[in-house]
Amino acid sequence: MSFLRPSALHQCFIAFPSLRWMPCQSWEFLRWPGLDGLLRLLVVVLLWTTFSEIRFIPSSSMYPTLRVGDRVVVEKQTGDSEQIVFIKRIVAKGGDLVEVRNGWLYVNGIAQKEDFIAEPPTYVSNLTYVPEGHVYVLGDNRNNSFDSHVCRGPLPIKNIIGRYVTCCHRPRS
Repeated sequence: MSFLRPSALHQCFIAFPSLRWMPCQSWEFLRWPGLDGLLRLLVVVLLWTTFSEIRFIPSSSMYPTLRVGDRVVVEKQTGDSEQIVFIKRIVAKGGDLVEVRNGWLYVNGIAQKEDFIAEPPTYVSNLTYVPEGHVYVLGDNRNNSFDSHVCRGPLPIKNIIGRYVTCCHRPRS
């Protein structure tokens, strides 16, 4: 009675181990991780709080890259995390010459292609030398940003407390 015998193809599928095992056949994956799992979780939490923090975006100075209400992950470098923090883009470092004219940012006389800004700057800034140990920062919303072109000038590197990593929450509009 060969018609009652399973085919060779059927035996291949049943005998193939990866096709027989499915996670839902076992409740093993729901088991509590144990002490080693808790210690790993504790290490991850400690590293997370030591080297990163979540910040809230209160203004539109970095629009369209970051919007008001966004929450971003910042990789901490130095400094006190309780102070007022500005998130800006570094456009020049120590030794560079920076100028804004005709709607373009010039660094060392070279116009920068900036496809991430909200609109071209409508202001003009004089040629500015960035001293060593300083950076020149601008917001992506160039015409509505409190940054190096308004009143601060070059920012000392020691004032940088971290680096933007990613946006972790964007409220619905």
